[in-house]
Amino acid sequence: MMRFHISRLACAAAIIGAVFGAAPPVAADQMTHVVFPGQSIQRAVDAAEPGDTVLLAPGTYRESVMVSTPGVTLTGMGRSTVIEPDTNKAAGKCAEAGNGICVIGTKDHDVEGVTIASLTVTGFTGSGVFAMATDGLTVRNVTAVKNGVWGIAQERSVHGVFRKNTARDNGDAGLFLANTIKEEAGAADTGGTVVERNRLEGNRIGITVRRLRNLTVAGNHLTGNCAGVFVVGDENKPRAGALTVRDNTIARNNKSCPKTARLDALQGSGIVLTGAEDTLVTGNRITGNVGASPLSGGIVLFKSFVGTTSERNRIVDNVLEGNAPADLVNTDTSKSNTFEGNTCRASSPAGLC
Repeated sequence: MMRFHISRLACAAAIIGAVFGAAPPVAADQMTHVVFPGQSIQRAVDAAEPGDTVLLAPGTYRESVMVSTPGVTLTGMGRSTVIEPDTNKAAGKCAEAGNGICVIGTKDHDVEGVTIASLTVTGFTGSGVFAMATDGLTVRNVTAVKNGVWGIAQERSVHGVFRKNTARDNGDAGLFLANTIKEEAGAADTGGTVVERNRLEGNRIGITVRRLRNLTVAGNHLTGNCAGVFVVGDENKPRAGALTVRDNTIARNNKSCPKTARLDALQGSGIVLTGAEDTLVTGNRITGNVGASPLSGGIVLFKSFVGTTSERNRIVDNVLEGNAPADLVNTDTSKSNTFEGNTCRASSPAGLC
């Protein structure tokens, strides 16, 4: 069967040149499939083979896209490449779930090496980007705005890289990473997943890491959410934790969010650890997070909602200022957590600064 071919070759060549510049040519058996507004992204993705790139010209595309071929890169040309829901309610599992872009492997085999880059995904009732059963997924320079649940979400996956994305005004977390969503299970090892230099604004929670291990959250900017970073565990084993939250700027996450069936009302939470173990929280600058929720404060250790304590977490060398009810809050009953070298003025209980 003939591989996907697009007309308007002169325009396509100009676009490819603008994106790739003087970069070395790709291998002879790799192709760049250029898509223009009004054409089908899904058709190009279905035609792509491992190593191929699907390049979206600037403009608005109204569809959901499913990626299941390994090694495919789906990229726009920046924020002006916009993916929105199809008002005709087109069929497909990604659209049916209310998501914009889906990267999905199988129960027995992860889809490897997919990249989603340099585009905007907005207005979906589910998630802007949703991934499951992936290995080495990269999501970079993606803007996920005003999606009903998560901006960018991933479950049951390893070796992910989430870098330089913007997630704003999404219904739940801007970035959501979990072991599995629909069933109980112990924390999964992510193989060193990295969440780095993202901007999270106006979401319910900026970044949620739920029942995972071996992961780094670093250099992100979080502001205007109800809560900045949540590291969530429970009684399942392995326990959540063994991860690092470092060098983030977490300021004025004072939006108010009502109580849900799973969680108290949220406002003014910087970093919350609940039911987690062996987590290092260091080098963060956390300022002006103010609220009256049980979870409010700069850095908060909180016994999980099923009664599981947080154990052996290290809160060291952070700078905290103007958080309320306190810069450091420890309501956990465990005695194994440590607070050292933090710059702060107020703690609950006293003596943690």
